Amino acid sequence: MNLYLSLLRTGVPALVGWLVALAARHGLGLDAQALSGVLIPVAAFCYYAVFRLAEQYVSPRFGWLLGYARPPQYDLAA
Repeated sequence: MNLYLSLLRTGVPALVGWLVALAARHGLGLDAQALSGVLIPVAAFCYYAVFRLAEQYVSPRFGWLLGYARPPQYDLAA
């Protein structure tokens, strides 16, 4: 289950980054290469960082905006 949660919490910010870049392309008139190379990863990282910090310091409910309300828990290797 932790693998699924980690993939979900990575995929949702990536999808949001892509959507933000798509919207910016139409609004700012940027070329596709600039968007895919720079804006998508930056937007995804910022989205993840904002809601991960909000989840940690404000309320765990912000985790839903990352795809699941709780970060995955990993077992320590013995």
